[in-house]
Amino acid sequence: MTLLEVCVDSLEGLVRAQAGGAARIELCERLDLGGISPTREFLERALAAAKLPLHVMVRPRGGDFVYSETEFQTMTRELQRLRDLPVAGAVFGVLKPDSTIDLRRTRELVERSRPMSVTFHRAFDDVPDKLAALEQLIELGVERVLTSGDAPNAFDGRAMLRRLVAEAGERIVILPGGGVRAHNAGQIIAETGVRELHSSTPFQLGAH
Repeated sequence: MTLLEVCVDSLEGLVRAQAGGAARIELCERLDLGGISPTREFLERALAAAKLPLHVMVRPRGGDFVYSETEFQTMTRELQRLRDLPVAGAVFGVLKPDSTIDLRRTRELVERSRPMSVTFHRAFDDVPDKLAALEQLIELGVERVLTSGDAPNAFDGRAMLRRLVAEAGERIVILPGGGVRAHNAGQIIAETGVRELHSSTPFQLGAH
């Protein structure tokens, strides 16, 4: 059985996702910006309504993933707040100006996240050497990486996703996202071997 994570940026979306086939929720605001951190009020309302595990975006703004020190400190404070709530996971990604993973900051964010699970989000798609970056995330203890497989969407990125799955083995979860829908989910699963999928649209997944 493949797990479907659905990304939502409203309470209405959360309700639809829970009724429509999601097994886990990624919570954010402003999906039009690729997702940013939810406000305290929205997070509290979502927690009250949630029947599924919530993974919460920690991203201070839209745009790139190279953050100022002030923005980074905002992220650390958000993680501290999440640790005091019934939140299952944190979702973030931090890069250097050369688009490689900012290892020092990512390590600190991972440490501050515990005991929550950590997903490194689609900042990964900006990294030039995907396989080297995957090994770095494994070394840092990240549980999963959200990626479209070095392509505009996960369906077009099937070949890279398959390579990442093979490289990852049981060490980290490859979570395909970007254009994942009911009509192409089965082919993505069949051709890549992934065990989880990420979509902004809920749908029913059968056993694969």
